Amino acid sequence: MMQEAIRVLVVDDSAVIRAMICDRLEAAPDLSVVGKARDGAEALAKVAELRPNVVTLDLQMPGMDGLAVLDAMFEIAPIPVIMVSSLTRAGAAVTLDALDRGAVDYVAKPEHSRAGQAAFAEELIQKIRGAARIDVRRMMAARKRRAALGKALDRPVAKPVAKPAANSYPDELADKCVAIGISTGGPPALTRLLAEIRPPMPPIVIVQHMPAQFTGPLASRLNSVSALSVHEASLGDVLEPNGVWIAPGGKHLEISRRNGVAKLLTRDGDVVSGHKPSADVMMTSAAKAFGPNCLGVIMTGMGRDGAAGCRAIRQAGGFVLGQDDASSDVYGMNKVAFVEGNVDRQFALSDAAAMIARQVRRLGCVEALV
Repeated sequence: MMQEAIRVLVVDDSAVIRAMICDRLEAAPDLSVVGKARDGAEALAKVAELRPNVVTLDLQMPGMDGLAVLDAMFEIAPIPVIMVSSLTRAGAAVTLDALDRGAVDYVAKPEHSRAGQAAFAEELIQKIRGAARIDVRRMMAARKRRAALGKALDRPVAKPVAKPAANSYPDELADKCVAIGISTGGPPALTRLLAEIRPPMPPIVIVQHMPAQFTGPLASRLNSVSALSVHEASLGDVLEPNGVWIAPGGKHLEISRRNGVAKLLTRDGDVVSGHKPSADVMMTSAAKAFGPNCLGVIMTGMGRDGAAGCRAIRQAGGFVLGQDDASSDVYGMNKVAFVEGNVDRQFALSDAAAMIARQVRRLGCVEALV
């Protein structure tokens, strides 16, 4: 028995982009374009009429912009939405807003070359297939519960906080590392985590699957809510406690440690586990650099990237925490790592900061304050 095709509504104000997306999607045997819309009003009418399985939504449109359409769309039906964004810093910032509001994923608009359009179409098709499996109603309900819990406990998510003074940490923290792999659903989850975690902490290195123009704005946004100093990683950066480094989009990130000094290496190369940057690449290097003093954390995301990295950390004597099903937007990467036996303990997102701090202490670090 053949599986029913995924029904897709394509929303974009550009007739050229609409046609290109529709042609590429219709070539996939398991996808069916059931409608096209050129603006927000038409999009909302077709969502109500057609009830698609997935919507691709342009961010920049006349009249209602993508964010306004997204908010109104969720009032009609909890449908997975993939944002289609321009490759600009402004486009990245608005895309992060869309992810906070409930969009499940995004793709960057393609270059004009055939190769660029082919790569865009391949990425979009894969993300549509993944998005169709996401229960948006469940995802939004979980986010509301987390927000209500944070409010009840007087733990705001986006409150600016003071950074610790330079070198205000015990020396032994430099011998430890927290390595985090995360993907779909990651920006809101990282905002919650980094808003709540408190210094002193060992250096934290994060792979969040994003293109190059997006990871810088993500690091800036996270830095604005965190007591830790958050940076987009660069070649040669020295890891220090109370710092967080986000892998730059489009490059693999590795950790090299010599004579007690850990530095970051960025490089090009083939995709690994379907991604560049790859959590497997970063976490495997962290395991080699820090051994039993490495804490791995695998969180929400589609696919299996990070599962091999979690295994490497455990084999080196480190410890691995995995986000649980109930608090994940997508229980994918973390599920694979857990099912394969490479997660020592699971956690809910609301407990993530406290759980990481407790395990840091068990790695031999001084008591962290959360």
